Amino acid sequence: MKNQNQTITQFELSPLAKAGIIIVNMEDRDVEEHDISKPHRDNHCQLMFALNGTFKLNIDFENVEFTAPALLCVFPEQVHHIINVKDPKGWMISFDPSLVSKEIVQVLESKIDNPFLLQQESNFCQHLSVLMNLIEKVQLENTNNYTQKSIHSLLNGLLSLIAGELVPNLSVDKEKENRSIIIKETFIKLTKEHFKTWKQPAQYASALSISAAHLNDTVKSLTGSPVSIHIQEASIMEAKRLLYFTDKNVREIAYEVGYEEPVYFGKLFKKVTNLTPLEFRKKFRD
Repeated sequence: MKNQNQTITQFELSPLAKAGIIIVNMEDRDVEEHDISKPHRDNHCQLMFALNGTFKLNIDFENVEFTAPALLCVFPEQVHHIINVKDPKGWMISFDPSLVSKEIVQVLESKIDNPFLLQQESNFCQHLSVLMNLIEKVQLENTNNYTQKSIHSLLNGLLSLIAGELVPNLSVDKEKENRSIIIKETFIKLTKEHFKTWKQPAQYASALSISAAHLNDTVKSLTGSPVSIHIQEASIMEAKRLLYFTDKNVREIAYEVGYEEPVYFGKLFKKVTNLTPLEFRKKFRD
């Protein structure tokens, strides 16, 4: 596959979306507006609630396979595509993340496992079905000026329900643990925003108003990897996307993800992925 682009193209929300949200029933095969079988990314969030079927997808160059029931969430920066789907039943909601509180989006990004497997008969699974079905019905009716406000409220209720399942209430005596989790999750969010220019752990520690040692100890205790590894992995992930979507050479990509020395970047890329940048491009694209 050849690709002549010099930037990563993102697909926008469907023109059929009203006020930043659209829900699609998986059994409706005529709603796909771009080729989801080829790697792409979107400028919006996507939440899949699969009630039935088997699925094989690729998200950020990692295969994800599961059998429903399950939840799966894809975020704007993630490269993804469908490899194979059999007997799907359920819903896919695409929505502008600005419609949802930052807290909820952060919980989804940091806590949801792709896939998040469910128990068919659980109350949680039943509640999700009711809400998804209701959002679909309200979207189809669209009878008055308050319809979209209703859908916005239902979406936030749905995502809050999911967040509550992902992060159950913790007792007061776990306040210290809560603080550590907040530090780790905020750090991960900062790496996505600043990996191009912030290469030193001290820069993230300063933004969090803690010492670099405390940040490193906290992140390593919760993830198993030191801060420096997470910073590197954020850069390498963006490099993978650029290698796939653009024809920029390795030197240009190195600069774009914040490395002035292409040779060092090449060695780091191979250390993280076990492939050179060009081997990665050949394997996944050419």
